[in-house]
This record gives sequence, C-alpha cells and structure tokens, in this order.
Amino acid sequence: MEWRTDRRGLLKAGGAAIATLALGPKMAWAAMGDTLRIRMAGDYQVIDPYGEIGELDDIIPRCTTVTLVRVGDMRDGNLLSNYAAEKIDWASPTSIAFTLRNNLTWTNGFGPVTTADVKYSFERIAGSDSAWAYQFEQLDHVEIVDDLNGILHLKEAYAPFMVTALPYYAGHIVCKKAVEAAGGSFTTKAPAECGPYLFDSWEQNQKVTLKANPDWKGEPVTFQTIEFFIVPDDQAALLAYEADSFDFTRIGVTGLRSIKNALPADTTLIEAPSTTYTWLTINQNAEPLKDLRVRQAIQYAYDSDAVLEGAYDGAVGRSAGVIQPTSRFARAKNIIDKRDVAKAKELLKEAGAEGLTLTLIALNDSQSQTVAQIIQASLGEAGITINIQSTDEAAYWSVGDKTAGDGYKSIELVLMSFAGGIEPTENLVWFLPDQIGVYNWSFFDSPEYADLYKKVQLETDDAKRKVMFNRMEDLMEESGDFVFICFEPYLAVHKSDLKPVILADGHPDPTRFTKV
Repeated sequence: MEWRTDRRGLLKAGGAAIATLALGPKMAWAAMGDTLRIRMAGDYQVIDPYGEIGELDDIIPRCTTVTLVRVGDMRDGNLLSNYAAEKIDWASPTSIAFTLRNNLTWTNGFGPVTTADVKYSFERIAGSDSAWAYQFEQLDHVEIVDDLNGILHLKEAYAPFMVTALPYYAGHIVCKKAVEAAGGSFTTKAPAECGPYLFDSWEQNQKVTLKANPDWKGEPVTFQTIEFFIVPDDQAALLAYEADSFDFTRIGVTGLRSIKNALPADTTLIEAPSTTYTWLTINQNAEPLKDLRVRQAIQYAYDSDAVLEGAYDGAVGRSAGVIQPTSRFARAKNIIDKRDVAKAKELLKEAGAEGLTLTLIALNDSQSQTVAQIIQASLGEAGITINIQSTDEAAYWSVGDKTAGDGYKSIELVLMSFAGGIEPTENLVWFLPDQIGVYNWSFFDSPEYADLYKKVQLETDDAKRKVMFNRMEDLMEESGDFVFICFEPYLAVHKSDLKPVILADGHPDPTRFTKV
C-alpha cells in the first residue's frame, strides 16, 4: 500500500490547535530557576503503589516517598544504588538483609520510617490482586529484626529480585500506620510522605505541583518546586516547549526530523533506545474474533512497512515480541514476517467472515491516531472495515479493566503501548492468565506460557532462558492475539543547562535532575 505523508502535515496542523487549547492562561512561562517544569502526557489517577496505573502515578511517589534501592539513568547502564537502605545485600541465595537510613521521617506526625513500613508495603501487595503483585511473586515474607534492620525472605533463589521488585512501582514504601488509618488504601492523596518532595497542589488534567520537603535529610535536591504540566499530544507539547513553557518534554518520533533540522536555542535532544513496546491487541473473546483464522487474517493484512514509515518516519524496525531487539534474549523475527493480503482474504473466506467490521480503540494523541489510521487502511485492503474509537488516557485504561464492568470482554482491537523493564519477565508478566481483565486485554490464556514464565524466573543459564523467552513470544503470536509493532525510540528535548535522569521504563526521575 502507499501511505501519503501529507496526512502527517494535517496532523501537525491539528497539533497546533491542540497546543493552543492545552496551554491556556494557566501555563507557566517563567524561565527555569528554582522550579523544574516537566510535561507529562497524562494526569495521575492512583498514587497508592497498590493501584498505580500511568506514568505520573509512579513519578509522584518517586518524589514523595522512597524505595530501598533505585536504578540510575538508562543511558548509563541502569546502575543499582542504595536509597532508603543504608546497607542492602544478599545474605543467602534466598534472603536479602537491609538496614534503613535513620533519618527518614513521615509527615503528619507518623514518626520515622521503619522496617514495619517495609514489611507492610511489600506484603500487602504480594499475592494480592494488584497489577504489581508479580514484583513480589518470589517474596515469602519480610522479617523485622528491629526498627532499622530487616530481612527479605524469598521462596526460591531469584537473582533479578533487587532489580524487578525494589526500585519502582510496588517498591515504593508507604506508611503502615497512616495507610491503615486511611482504611488500607488511598488514591489521589497519600496519608503520609517521606521523600524529598511533598505534594502541594493539583489542577486536574492541567498541572500537579510538588514542593521540596523541608525535613528531608537525604541527598539534597536541586529544585525547590516541580511542576508537571499535562499535555497529551506530543506535537502540541513540542510547540509548547518551543514557546518556553517547560524545561523537559518527551517528543513524538514524527517530530524528530524537524527538531533535528531546527533545534531550538539552548536545547539538547535525547535520542536513545527504549523499553517501550507497542503492539495491536486482538481480543479472542470478542464474538467476531473467536475464530483463530480471523485473528490470523489481521496478522497477515497488517502492513508493518507502512506503519513504521508513516508513523515512525522509518526511525525504528519492526519488533518480534515484547523483549527489546537489543536484548540477548530477543526473538529473531515474527512467524508471520511478511504481509500477505491474499492469504488474509483466504482466511476470512474460510471463516465465513468476509465483510467484517471491527472497532479499534486508540489513544487520542497524534502518534497513536496515525498508527491507527494506517492499520485501518491496511486492513481495509483485505476487506476488513475498521472504525477508530479515539479516547483520552483516563478513559482508555478502563476499557480493558474488569472492575469497570463487562465491557472488557467484548473490546475488539486496541492499540497498546507499555513501558518495559530491564528484565524480560517484567514485559512478559502482563500476558499471564491472571492478568485478563487487568492488562491482558486479548484474553490470551496459555498454560504453557504460564508454566514457562515460572520456570524462566528460576533458570540461571542464559541460553536456556533465551529458548524459553522465544517460545513464549511464539505462543503469543500463534494465538493470533497480537501484532507486534515496534519498540519506540526514547526521544525528549530539554534545556541545555539541565541534566535529566531517565529510568529504564522511560520515566524521568525528577528528584535527580540537576543544573549543569
């Protein structure tokens, strides 16, 4: 198929209109001083580690609470370092001993951070229905030695535990007394904080402000105030950045060529491989998609070249799964590696599904909409009519959520993108059977996949792990439930006198942003 790039020009013009609406009178225009201004694509929803959903949900607790350890910038090798833990090390193959720093204090009169808080934080999530329970799947219990010393006891030896469980998401420590007093959970306001910043204000869908914690005795922070501005569209955000409304923003790949050709003054471009993987979910539980042949027809009709050129400017190659192409564990290629429209039509005819009409749900940012439109055109060539349902981020994350009703059972196609991790199991966990109605929106349900997931966590031989990982991705593709699109490049611009820290999942760590 031929994809005309003039459609991108139309989207860019639309982005300008969005920018005008998004900025409004409440956007800050002051130059960077003691305030760090970061653009985010979506507002936060739940900052309780138990129920975190989006990017800002994880970034706020990173600023307002602590983790035992933390990882460094992805461009410097994701180095692990102590944070709330003054000391932490393996005491045995199945136990990790730690000592907390003695200068961490909760707000609202809840006293010092203790091992009781660590025990409560981790054990409330382990074995629960939290999406992050996988982080503590190997945790047996936390032993309290005294207020500052504890031991994490694992069920079995699992070497990646410190990296997969402790630095983020469920690894954020909450105050036992405060959370219990709040009823056992919280959503948009933490009952107690202990990090370098404190929550200050929230203008819904516009801006979140944090202020430096005057009682913080850890590593000093550079900025007294952090402002997160909510601008969903990448192109609108780039226009706003050029108008000096923030100091740091991610940008879409469609803006890469123009930004390279005309980099704004005093601006640095970050261009790096990322762990963010994008794919098309095909829900096998939806009535029109129950027949494997119909799902395979979509896989054959998908035009990878058109998507990569039209939506990503040819900046990335096609992915063969959810493990980064740069990883030693990556699968070499897809099973259905070449487009075959004739085969797609043949499968539809065999299944009696000619004239099929499906709904594709996609976020309403220009990048997602471009991908969706190209998918719409490519499947149309095989005789499949696609209606695109554009949605904002808050509504998007409810479409496959079983707690939001029965709608998750009948969604048909969804364009999805997840921020991945350092260890491949962090990317593969979302497609286990227990994630159906949580983040497994395709109803992919493979006992072999689940068995391999358990085995690969305990396997130490890299060659054997690669075979297992590749088989898991084969199973995903063979189910007809997935079309793997790409690993998106990490692209961002920032003021040149700013030194940001970017984590492996692509999230910034504002607590470690410094001035050059």
